[in-house]
Amino acid sequence: MVHMHTAEEFAALQKALAQATQTSESLAGELRITRAERDLLKEQLNKFKRQLFAAKSEASAGHQKDMFFNEAEALGSATQPAQEETEADDNTVEVPAHKRTKRGRKPLDPALPREVVRHELPESERVCPHDGAVLREIGVEASEQLDIIPQQVRVIRHERVKYACPCCDGTLRLAAKPEQVIPKGLFSEGLLAWVITSKYVDGLPLYRQAALLGRFGGSDLSRNTMAASVVRVGQAVQPVINLLRDRVLDAPLIFGDETEIQVLKEAGRSAQSKSYMWAQMTDGSGASGTGPPIRLFAYSPSRSTEAAQRLYVGVREGGVLMSDGYEVYNKIALANKLVHIGCWAHCRRYFNDALQALPKANRGPEQLAARFIALIGKLYRVEAMAREQGLDALALLQSRQTHSVPVLQEIHALLLANVHAVLPGSLLGKALHYLSSQWVKLERFVTSGHYPIDNNGCENSIRPFVIGRRNWLFADTVAGANASANLYSLLETCKVNGVDGYQYLRALLVALPRARTVEDYEALLPWRISALKT
Repeated sequence: MVHMHTAEEFAALQKALAQATQTSESLAGELRITRAERDLLKEQLNKFKRQLFAAKSEASAGHQKDMFFNEAEALGSATQPAQEETEADDNTVEVPAHKRTKRGRKPLDPALPREVVRHELPESERVCPHDGAVLREIGVEASEQLDIIPQQVRVIRHERVKYACPCCDGTLRLAAKPEQVIPKGLFSEGLLAWVITSKYVDGLPLYRQAALLGRFGGSDLSRNTMAASVVRVGQAVQPVINLLRDRVLDAPLIFGDETEIQVLKEAGRSAQSKSYMWAQMTDGSGASGTGPPIRLFAYSPSRSTEAAQRLYVGVREGGVLMSDGYEVYNKIALANKLVHIGCWAHCRRYFNDALQALPKANRGPEQLAARFIALIGKLYRVEAMAREQGLDALALLQSRQTHSVPVLQEIHALLLANVHAVLPGSLLGKALHYLSSQWVKLERFVTSGHYPIDNNGCENSIRPFVIGRRNWLFADTVAGANASANLYSLLETCKVNGVDGYQYLRALLVALPRARTVEDYEALLPWRISALKT
């Protein structure tokens, strides 16, 4: 009996041990999950803290300087002196390991009007102290300062002269007044151009503009009146926007992107709903791809495929679309038989986020994210050297095949070795899976010298909108959002073509009411500002 009792106890102990082992393994599993969740949350926290408080530049620091994808620009700027510009003549200064050239003050724009102020000696001092002869003027020593005349608010009084026959009451005539973009509008074309430029180029909200105009003598202007005028102008320029869109859709290469905007008053939607501003741009418009560069914005309440498809109706079949990894662009490319290429800047950003989320002490070049960033930097180094050497498309293709293709093979091998070994929900895991899902589009740029490596041009065209959005925060109505899209399109297209946006808008708003035919509207395109002035 004793033996039997011992066997039962042993079996019970074994069972208890098995249960304890199972519980221990379960707890260990839960601990691993908890630690993984903790690490993910820490990573997210570091990312959000960096977004809030850290510098927005993606440039790496210290030991990672060789990873810069803008290495050529960084090296170029490193040779410049970090001192204030002076009026001294150019000269060289010996510095250990290299020479630096002092920069003189840049000359002021010769096109600016000039007021000459002469400083002369008084008559009593124009006498030679040695022989008493009167001194003669032999020249001047000139220096220039930049000055400004504050805004002048004035009133333009239109007087339409009436004519009548002195012999009878049968004839009465009134001199015609030129058509205006806003019939019976309160603001002149010049003021409308100033308000629009201040809002969409300088990011100055309408209430600040109203206060500024009031300081310079304007009466108490209603912001509602100013806003309504901006919307009316944004609607009036639609024919010009349509012509620009035709040229973009006909271009061989289009860049696409989108960003958020909030519209307060939209039927069936809350004020907190997210809406979107879509961007389309090309550096060479028209079928030949040699026309002027164009930047276009369009408002949509959603980020859906249907919203994007409306913007790409009539796009050139077989053209090239550059975008980020948003799935809608895949559908657009497939539906319109476009060659779809991916953006390496977006890809690099994912790895940069993963690297920056680590503690500073752990951001060494041996980190997997740092290794990917270094390899991507090699791709950009090839592009920087090509720009420096002024290579044409054929030479760039050869350079990419020689130098970039082997780097792509290294990146792909590193990706395959690690994509399934990293937690998918981590920042590094997201970077690897983005790279994996976009790989076919990302490697496509090496197949042509005409394909860009990234979508930075389109992102740069969106940046002024994002900066302005921080100041005016939201659009009040859908009409206002559409007007903003049209006016941003015109001003950003002006900027990229080297055209003064204010001067263009002023000339456009004078000529626009007289336009009737397609040819008339063609003459109003931003790069034809010189024709508008004549």
